[in-house]
Amino acid sequence: MNWCGQWSFVVAMVAVNFAFAATNALFKMILDRGTSRVIILVYRQAISTLCLTPIAYVRERKGRPKLTARVLCQLFLNALIGTTLAQYFFLLGLEYTSATFSCAFLNTVPAITLILALPFGLEKVSFRSKSGQAKVIGTLVCISGAMVLTLYKGKTLVGSDSRDGKYLIVNYRRKERWGIGSMFPAACAVCWSLWFLLQARIGKGYPCKYSSTAFLSLFSAIQSAILGLITERDFDEWILRGKLELITVTFAGIVASGLCYVGMSWCVEHRGPVFTSAYTPLVQIFVAIFDFSFLHGKLYLGSVTGSILIIIGLYILLWGRNSEAQEMEHHQVEEEEGDCNSRSKV
Repeated sequence: MNWCGQWSFVVAMVAVNFAFAATNALFKMILDRGTSRVIILVYRQAISTLCLTPIAYVRERKGRPKLTARVLCQLFLNALIGTTLAQYFFLLGLEYTSATFSCAFLNTVPAITLILALPFGLEKVSFRSKSGQAKVIGTLVCISGAMVLTLYKGKTLVGSDSRDGKYLIVNYRRKERWGIGSMFPAACAVCWSLWFLLQARIGKGYPCKYSSTAFLSLFSAIQSAILGLITERDFDEWILRGKLELITVTFAGIVASGLCYVGMSWCVEHRGPVFTSAYTPLVQIFVAIFDFSFLHGKLYLGSVTGSILIIIGLYILLWGRNSEAQEMEHHQVEEEEGDCNSRSKV
């Protein structure tokens, strides 16, 4: 793989996580206005399905393999775990806490993915090699940065301490549910890690990124609609009245649930689940910027320290991943040369 090819995956994942961060910031704004989290999820997945279906039909109608019952079951399960439940848990955490706090738990996705990938043989860690040690150290540093962001606030670097009465009421209610609210983003991180692993398996048997993502969105829309009918009996809640709500669900459906999942599937297929999930901490950094710039949050010393640790850990993890890939390629070349020499001697 040439230099441009390697950096294309990096650029793609940075763009994907930037789009996720923008979506999460918009979600926080409309949730604070009282929009139902389930209705957001239904419209988001429905728009994603409508957007991706014609693209999948045009681009993959000739080379699409046969869609078996096994692949459909895998897609349905992946939609339930990695899309419906993951996004629902995240929206719950986002409603009960802040955008920066909820996204901090997503920083554990690379570590969880690496740990879950080991028993399935999707990743290997050799503690004797430098690349394996770098993957472990980078994962631990990323987790440390997430813990700093979550547990250590520190002094205020930028932002005003003034609060109006409405904010005090909202903040008081938010603190009442802060403990239980932290459980939902943690559950989201586990579900999202499982999505990366399941998607790696699906990509081998059904390597059609647009079609598989369209099926994921369709199944998730159906699952979310069923969940919405159970939890939201008031049909007035299903109507989106404001422009911000319409813009948010449209952007989330087309970009976040559509193009971003296609981009992640492409990276999982070519670079593996751990490489793709390693960029998840960037969501935290981008959301912190949006939270301060548009949601009028404050910038704390803990946020800066944690973000720096995340960047360092991400760099170490990616260095170990790339070094391991180069070592494997070098080993394969040596084996091929050895086979050629033995055949020539015969």
